[in-house]
Amino acid sequence: MKLTTKLLAATALVGASAASATELEVTHWWTSGGEAAAVAKLAEAFNASGDTWIDGAIAGSGGTARPIIISRILGGDPMGATQLNHGRQAEELIEAGLLLDITDVAEAQGWRDIINPISLLDSCTVDGRVYCAPVNIHSWQWIWLSHKAYADAGVAMPTNWDEFVASAPALEAAGKIPLAMGQQPWQSSGAFGVIAVAIAGPDVWKAINIDKNAEVAAGPEMAKVFEAAANARAMAANSNVQDWNQATNLVITGQAGGQIMGDWAQGEFQVAGQVAGVDYECLPGLGVNEIISTGGDAFYFPVQSDPEVEAAQKRLAALLVSPEVQVSFNLAKGSLPIRGDIDMSAANDCMRKGLAILAGGNILPDGNQTLSPDTSGQIEDLMVEFWNDPNMSAADAQAQYAEIIANAD
Repeated sequence: MKLTTKLLAATALVGASAASATELEVTHWWTSGGEAAAVAKLAEAFNASGDTWIDGAIAGSGGTARPIIISRILGGDPMGATQLNHGRQAEELIEAGLLLDITDVAEAQGWRDIINPISLLDSCTVDGRVYCAPVNIHSWQWIWLSHKAYADAGVAMPTNWDEFVASAPALEAAGKIPLAMGQQPWQSSGAFGVIAVAIAGPDVWKAINIDKNAEVAAGPEMAKVFEAAANARAMAANSNVQDWNQATNLVITGQAGGQIMGDWAQGEFQVAGQVAGVDYECLPGLGVNEIISTGGDAFYFPVQSDPEVEAAQKRLAALLVSPEVQVSFNLAKGSLPIRGDIDMSAANDCMRKGLAILAGGNILPDGNQTLSPDTSGQIEDLMVEFWNDPNMSAADAQAQYAEIIANAD
C-alpha cells in the first residue's frame, strides 16, 4: 500500500495537464555535441509532459557558467531550474533561502529508497531538507585511448598508466600527442585528482580530501603523484587546444594517444559514431585502481513568487529522477544513472565497466562533495601554474598543495 501511495503521488507530480503547462528557463553548461544530445533528452521529456523547457545553455565550462548562474539568482533574476554539481557549490544559496525545498517531491518518489549511492541525495540535503534532484553519476576516474593512434604508432594498446607512459616515445615518433589536455583550469586539476587516486590510492585521497590531512599531502605517496603529474605535463606539452571536447576529438581522430577525462567524454565518442572496444578503449582508475568517483550533476530550483512556476519546478524535479528519463539521458550522456532499478542493457562496454564498479561498491565521493569551492579554486590555480610552467618542480608544487590542504575548509 505504501508503494502504491508513492507511485500515485509521483504520478501527480510528474503529470502536467494543459491547464497547468508552464514555461521554465533551464540553465546549464552542456554545450558540446555529446552534451547537447543528452540535454535534448531532458527537454523532450519535459515538453512531452505538457510543460515547456526554455533552454538556457551557457557556453563554456562549469567554471564559466556557475558565476553567471549564481549572480542571476543573487541579483533577483532567477531561472526556473539550473544545473550545478551536487555538493557544496550551492551551500550559500541554500543558507540565504534562495533555493526551493523539494523534500515533498523526494518523499513522494521515495528517493531515499532508490538513489544509489545515497551520498548523492545527502549532497542535496541540508538540515534534513532536499534542495536538488540528482540526474547522474559522473566519474573523473578514466583514461580514454585511441585504437587508431596506437595502430599508427605500431604499439600495443596500454592496459595501465605505466604502460601508457612507456608508450609515449613511440607515439611521439609517429607524430602523435601522447596525452591530450585542454587549457581550462578544471581539466588539469581534474586529471591530477585521477592520477592521485590511481598512484597513491583511495586511502591517501580520503586522508587529504576528506580529513584534510596536510602531512599526508606532503608525504612520500603524494610525491609519487606529483612526479607522475610532471610526466603527464611533459606528455601533454603539444596539446594546443582549449576545450575538453577538443582534446577528446584529438583522441577520436587518432591525433592523440589518450586523454584523462570524466565519463562525459563518452558522449563525444558516441556522436562521432565510435564504438567502445573497437575504436577506443577506457581504463577506469588508469588501469591501476579500478574505482569511480560518484560526483555528477543535479538540478536546483531557485525560489519563485509564482505558485504555478513552483509547481512546474517540482514536476521537473520528479521527471528527472523517473526511470525513463534516467535511461534515455544517461545513455546519451555517457554517465551512470542514479538509480539501480532500471534497465541499462543498452549500455556500451565502458559504461558496463562503470556499472560493475558501482555495483561492487568500489567508489569515492567527488571533490566537489568534500572540498569547498574556495579550496577547489586554489587547487585549480596551482595546477594551472604547474601544468603551464615546466620549470616548476614536482616538489615545489607539492609543498604549495600541502599548504592549501592545511588551510582547507
